[in-house]
Amino acid sequence: MKKKSPVLAALLIIVLFSVPGYGAAKPDSLSLKIGQMLMIGFRGFSIAEAPEIRADIRERHIGGVVLFDYDVPSHSPSRNISSPEQLARLTGELQKTTRIPLLIAIDQEGGKVNRLKQARGFPSSVSAQHLGELNNLDSTRAAALQCARTLKAMHIGLNLAPVADLNVNPNNPVIGKLGRSFSSDPVVVTSNVKVICSTYRDEGIIPTLKHFPGHGSSTTDTHLDFTDITASWSETELEPYRVLIASGYRDPIMTAHVFNGKLDSLYPATLSKATLNGVLRTKLGFKGVIISDDMQMKAIADRYGLETAILQAIDAGVDILLFGNNTTYDPAIASKATKIIRSMLENKTITVERINRSYRRIMELKKRYLFTCT
Repeated sequence: MKKKSPVLAALLIIVLFSVPGYGAAKPDSLSLKIGQMLMIGFRGFSIAEAPEIRADIRERHIGGVVLFDYDVPSHSPSRNISSPEQLARLTGELQKTTRIPLLIAIDQEGGKVNRLKQARGFPSSVSAQHLGELNNLDSTRAAALQCARTLKAMHIGLNLAPVADLNVNPNNPVIGKLGRSFSSDPVVVTSNVKVICSTYRDEGIIPTLKHFPGHGSSTTDTHLDFTDITASWSETELEPYRVLIASGYRDPIMTAHVFNGKLDSLYPATLSKATLNGVLRTKLGFKGVIISDDMQMKAIADRYGLETAILQAIDAGVDILLFGNNTTYDPAIASKATKIIRSMLENKTITVERINRSYRRIMELKKRYLFTCT
């Protein structure tokens, strides 16, 4: 990926905010900074079908959206993706609506976690488990290249992949049984994940390591229930993160909603300052964007109120709060989250400087990828 010079990138930012219509969302405004911390899922194959997300982008300045092919609450295959032509139109419409380029995200891991299905006109894909069993880095690179070029053609800039979890428990209902882990061997996981990340990066696609600090040993699914990995987790599960961060990885990392009493006796990882600030940032030295797993998943939503979950996640170090709107559907979730964060600022339970830190990380990521050319 050939990057523009820092001077040119700065000029692009200046030009962006000089365009008529951008003045209502100055880059130093608090509403914009809060909005950039939100990534929202929505229903609709076009902007015309999704008035709520249009308002979220224009009025609440949300920084990202996440796309799905299946709507879980309504048990319907009608969500955001019907064909390559339709999807490319939708993502183009989304970017035209925004005041700052959106992070348009998707879970395109391959295999069973595959939003761009062959039946809808997209290339076939293989699972992480398949690639890990081959353990041939040329094969992994080829699969990653096909995925990255497909995403690029669809104007999707952020893949919520690859999975860096170790396959500690092959019967894990959400990782091992779905073929989402490359291997139980941290060396195999790390080498394959590293190739995928570099391939994505070369094509201008943002990779996301997940699920920190490791979901591979769990016996339950955080989508559905509280998940305690205290007895099954070991520090070996940090190894892919440790190696990649030490080698310069600074793209996003997604949290897990798992409870790990070895790291925090009170909160699951997404809400744990000891885990995110203490382990990921301080111990491992990560300086990039932290994205939460879906805040509406039951491991969080059923045990914590929305206000508590948002407060704890921000205090823990999460930069982007993801509300997939695909466990439950709430078209007003961005508005609710914005009001909650503003109230916390007014009550001084969080500080403006804390918001500023996330905003700076998010904008640095966007400048690296969204103001570059290949």
